[in-house]
Amino acid sequence: MDRRLFMRNGALAMFAATIGGVPSFVAHAANNKKILMPYKKNKVLVCIFQRGAMDGLMAVSPYADPNLKFMRPTLYMSPAQTEGASIDLDGYFSLHPGLASFNPLFKEGRMAIVHGVGSPNNTRSHFDAQDYMESGTPFNKGTASGWLNRAVGLLRHDGTPFRAVSVTSALPRSLYGDNEAIAINNLQDFAIQMRGNPMGANLAAKSFEELYDQTSSELLNKTGKESFDAMKMLNVNNIKNYQPANGVVYPNSPLANSLKQIAMLIKMDVGLEVAFAESGGWDTHFNQGTTNGILARNLKDFSDSIAAFWKDMDAYQDEVTVMTMTEFGRTVHQNGTGGTDHGRASCLFVLGNNVQGGKVYHNMKTMSKENLEDGRDLPVSTDFRTVFSAVADAHLKLNDDKKLFPEWDGNKLKMMKA
Repeated sequence: MDRRLFMRNGALAMFAATIGGVPSFVAHAANNKKILMPYKKNKVLVCIFQRGAMDGLMAVSPYADPNLKFMRPTLYMSPAQTEGASIDLDGYFSLHPGLASFNPLFKEGRMAIVHGVGSPNNTRSHFDAQDYMESGTPFNKGTASGWLNRAVGLLRHDGTPFRAVSVTSALPRSLYGDNEAIAINNLQDFAIQMRGNPMGANLAAKSFEELYDQTSSELLNKTGKESFDAMKMLNVNNIKNYQPANGVVYPNSPLANSLKQIAMLIKMDVGLEVAFAESGGWDTHFNQGTTNGILARNLKDFSDSIAAFWKDMDAYQDEVTVMTMTEFGRTVHQNGTGGTDHGRASCLFVLGNNVQGGKVYHNMKTMSKENLEDGRDLPVSTDFRTVFSAVADAHLKLNDDKKLFPEWDGNKLKMMKA
């Protein structure tokens, strides 16, 4: 039986081994298998999805546009010389003070910002917009695979069980597809969940030993080896005693914990090439705030988590690129409850030594009413695929945009170094 087919549809679709609780027969089997040797440093693309639609106009504000202050009388922020003010980037855009950790990365030329970016599909449904962005086909809901899964397929070389990892409780839409990918909620618990098994709900309640008993030795030889190898590759003591480089202290948040675990996987040389994490809480309909409030708190955690991860990467920075994304932006006009509603374009951040940073890339016009979409939204002037393809192609050395993003024939944004 083909190994990929079995992993997608076979009985051995999930197992969990808690620290100190690995069954003895599993350990014995692992010890009698040839364990994969450490891998060379791989190029790793780390994608972070900001779920809920981040207000790009406040995160990176075109403060010099006179229309913005008029449309956001209590939400407008400028880089005035006062404590807690936004940070001027180029005389036109400013960085929210919650994103202060990004400022040195931007000034060093390691971080680029893309503004006015989003999907050409004008849906304002969180579910649909996320689905379109993660599938990479914004006008086709029937696409079975995610764009990151297709990127894995375009790597065109053998990988390990940890080639594509999402540090989430379930596999994200981006990683659906024929190429193997796993979701690991917590490395210490070592819960690995394989996608695509209709029996998954029933199997989750079963012990691995029961699954072992129900699986023929022939099949186990084809698929169990990867599980055993993976278990050995993830050294429990290394995880438990992990010390970030340079005295880095990660924030105490879900995003920071996910990025810390990605850092562990990278440093353990287990063959990671595509990593995924997510951050929630960006839907700011009410009491959005400026220097304080829910958005400011989210932005601070977001930037501090990424900055900590980058500092922790230290010797691995040449191999790592981080790219963020959000399904859409917020309305230009603030609403009556001090918040913003579902809009169109937002902004994203790309961090890496191979990025032509220190610049806000955009094709935005001034926000006069005639330039707004439906008279209320910042239009999408940069298709998200122009950014995703530029970053993935340059960093992972892919070379087939037709497979990566079917139905798209646009040009890549020139934001990566040759």
